[in-house]
Amino acid sequence: MKTTLSLKPAEVKKGWVLIDAEGLVLGRLAVVIATHLRGKNKPQFTPHVDCGDNVVVINAAKVKLTGNKLDQSIFYWHTGYPGGIKGRSIRQRLDSGHPEQVLEKAVERMITRGPLQRLQMKHLHVYAGAEHPHEGQAPLALDVGALNRKNRRV
Repeated sequence: MKTTLSLKPAEVKKGWVLIDAEGLVLGRLAVVIATHLRGKNKPQFTPHVDCGDNVVVINAAKVKLTGNKLDQSIFYWHTGYPGGIKGRSIRQRLDSGHPEQVLEKAVERMITRGPLQRLQMKHLHVYAGAEHPHEGQAPLALDVGALNRKNRRV
């Protein structure tokens, strides 16, 4: 008789993955990051357990978008006051002081909502430049551009 194994939180082995986002398409990169954060790339994936890896993304400010999304795609939020709807294009957000928030928001929207999402998002570390403080964890480099030719834009 075959049984389905369900991973327990104490049995989880978390690794570290390093991704260089320079020249990669935003949506396709976010899919790969979300898959690694959830642990869906592992054979022992369990939906209700945080079994994903820690992901470090560098050069997030150099991510690419296809078509006219830089100017036409708008992030909206509301201040809470009447008439307080505000919005910024992705170009404005990438040129701001925190360009890594564009990638963080894209990944956040691809992970199932709830307490598990908030726990998994804590394992995502995004940096706008090439420097990161996680060298001690010896992250394994993942070349997302080599996975599919559509992942990279020149």
